Amino acid sequence: MSYYYSRIVTIPFEEVIQKLTQNLQQQGFGIITTIDLKDTFRQKLAVDFRKYKILGACNPQFAYQAVTIDSHMGLMLPCNIVIQEHENNTVEVSAVNPQQMIRQITTSDHLWEFANEVNNRLRTAVDNLHYDHPSQQHKEALPTDNISQDNIIPMPE
Repeated sequence: MSYYYSRIVTIPFEEVIQKLTQNLQQQGFGIITTIDLKDTFRQKLAVDFRKYKILGACNPQFAYQAVTIDSHMGLMLPCNIVIQEHENNTVEVSAVNPQQMIRQITTSDHLWEFANEVNNRLRTAVDNLHYDHPSQQHKEALPTDNISQDNIIPMPE
């Protein structure tokens, strides 16, 4: 079992980010951090790099449960998702595999079950990139009318 889960899509980079953000919201996650490595490398190192963003996804309910069970679980938060464009214009989306990470640090069955649920939701968000209207919206999905405009990247015209 790998420490990440990955899919390659032929959807434009910016559209992938927008769809992924919506899919994560349907799974109860919000994007709390965005790191643009292309921009960072350009500014700090004067290096040209491919499109590469790291999104930090957080489900507040799961985060609360995790740090309540083990106060050091904050070291595993947020769940990182990498979106990177390859030379052939395909876009790879990779999400951390919480099950594998938890397996490495604890033998707690409760944390394992918890990590399984988080993993399933992250995988669903990534797998549903191919659909215009993804299914499997969970009851704690974040409302789409209160989305911070800072977290949505506009579609290219």
